[in-house]
Amino acid sequence: MSGVSDAQAFYGRWARLYDVIATHTPGVGSVRDAAVSTLALEPGDTVVDMGCGTGANFPFIREQIGPDGTLVGVDYTAAMLDHARDRIDREGWENVHVVRGDASRPPISGPVDAVFSSFVVGMLTDPARVVDDWIALIRPGGHITLLDAAQSSQLVGEPFNLLFQLFVLASSPPGTSQRHVAPPWEVLDERVAAARRTLSHRTTGRHHAEHALGFVQVTGGTV
Repeated sequence: MSGVSDAQAFYGRWARLYDVIATHTPGVGSVRDAAVSTLALEPGDTVVDMGCGTGANFPFIREQIGPDGTLVGVDYTAAMLDHARDRIDREGWENVHVVRGDASRPPISGPVDAVFSSFVVGMLTDPARVVDDWIALIRPGGHITLLDAAQSSQLVGEPFNLLFQLFVLASSPPGTSQRHVAPPWEVLDERVAAARRTLSHRTTGRHHAEHALGFVQVTGGTV
């Protein structure tokens, strides 16, 4: 197995635990809610959640677009999407859908009103190109927001960077370290920064906020 297949197997194996962490970690819900709010969504909007995982963002997006909007989640891991479908069925959301596909080449045609992505760009080998493609799907005046984790540059957070590095190492698919010259947390930082640079170049009205001692970052803008 290689590349994507390794990652699919890894995240599929831990899908249930991921769902618990993604939805029940203290404070994570408020961060997701705050990140989604930066999309400035309106009832009836069409939103794509790239790398949607188990659908942890769905409640916050669905609340903003209402029953007349459309939410499409894209993820390549079948087990993750099984959890997402269970969430959709439990809530009775008829306008929320999931598609199995690679977020780096999403099977989605635009224009859409917004693209949202959480904790995904750090896993992309070419985040600058992918974010550029995501932006191309969005109508003029639409929005994109990236929610990601990276090492903290805040003084209050820097003492905890070692713990973050251990977390990144533990949550990386097998073989990740061997595929990169730099440690995985440095690769993560650079990928998140590259995605942000593309977003900055391609959007206006940009905004950036940091949470959780600077480890969680929200960056967005208007197309």
